Amino acid sequence: MDYRDLQETEFKFDRVVSVGMVEHVGRKNYQLFQDCVSRVLKDGGMYLLHFISALKEHPGDPWIKKYIFPGGMVPSLREMVSTMAEDNFHILDVENLRLHYNKTLLCWKENLDKHRDEVVWMFDEKFARMWELYLASCAATFHNGIIDLHQILATKGINNELPMTRWY
Repeated sequence: MDYRDLQETEFKFDRVVSVGMVEHVGRKNYQLFQDCVSRVLKDGGMYLLHFISALKEHPGDPWIKKYIFPGGMVPSLREMVSTMAEDNFHILDVENLRLHYNKTLLCWKENLDKHRDEVVWMFDEKFARMWELYLASCAATFHNGIIDLHQILATKGINNELPMTRWY
């Protein structure tokens, strides 16, 4: 279901988890995305937002936008925190998984290398080279802190029933 259609439903959830979605809604829709989450999350409910992020707002890499993720946009952490505040989301924790994702990308590249002949057969050499470049360059950007991978854990409104220490 398209996230924008959630506003027309009567769905109510105790928890909402968004993994890698907000990067695809576009900067102009960040607040709408958070509004939709707020609409379906019960008061006191938990919200986990997992997303690739940038230190500052940036238009994005032209090559990746053209060949890999047309229409994609990497939000900054502060953009997400700001839009969450507008919907009364109270942040409990922020975790940066940047180095984990660097390792993941390197594993994907290794797997691509092992199966390169199959990939070329299924697609073509240009595709294989493009994905090799994408995986290697993204691994480097995560390693060097150019982009991050954040998880934000929040509640809708105040939830004083949760443990006072990190429990997840």
